[in-house]
Amino acid sequence: MSYYDQQPYERRPMIPVVTRNILIVNAIFFIATLVNENFMVSTFGLFYPASQYFRWWQPLTHMFMHGGFWHLFFNMYTLFIFGMAVERTIGERKFLLFYFICGLGAAALHMGVQALQAASLMNQMADGVSKAAALYAQLKLTPTVGASGAIYGVLLGYAFLYPENRMTLLFPPVTLSAKWMVLIFLGIELLTGVTGTLDGVAHFAHLGGALFAWLLMTCWKKSGSLYNQSWW
Repeated sequence: MSYYDQQPYERRPMIPVVTRNILIVNAIFFIATLVNENFMVSTFGLFYPASQYFRWWQPLTHMFMHGGFWHLFFNMYTLFIFGMAVERTIGERKFLLFYFICGLGAAALHMGVQALQAASLMNQMADGVSKAAALYAQLKLTPTVGASGAIYGVLLGYAFLYPENRMTLLFPPVTLSAKWMVLIFLGIELLTGVTGTLDGVAHFAHLGGALFAWLLMTCWKKSGSLYNQSWW
């Protein structure tokens, strides 16, 4: 009888449990969206709180919604690559908490920026600016969907844990350390968000996810609990 016959042998799953279940839930939401897009987007996408379509659960559910196959694919591919490493380092329960706080933080910053935009548009309406009313109506009726805020949190978490690991882009084929790659991504998001380029992308949601990831990782590091698998 061998040693492995005498001792229980616990194999680690190829995909950690939290990452795997997030992938599954996103796939289910995507299939449901293909079946009934109007219902799914109006119910689970994130609308501005002044919108008639806003529901209290949308800051949570919007991170399982996606605008198309490639939007879903690239978010889930990034989660698959980097989420596994982060989850295996900090543990299942902490990663679950980490992922959802990043996603909720992304929604919070995004809605905060929307509130500033809405206030500006309302002032313009008071001043008689003709296009302001249409832009305000568009703001209230435009949903935000996607896990990108939480995914940027995962990327930041990976760079925090493994800052010198090398990362290579597919296009252009540039290789940099994780910390510099993520910093460049965030710099681009900040620039495009402030200048309003690449309209239709929730740049500040991406920055919000990364910000909350950094706050959580820093808190855990200072408390000495970053590498153990308890909640705090």
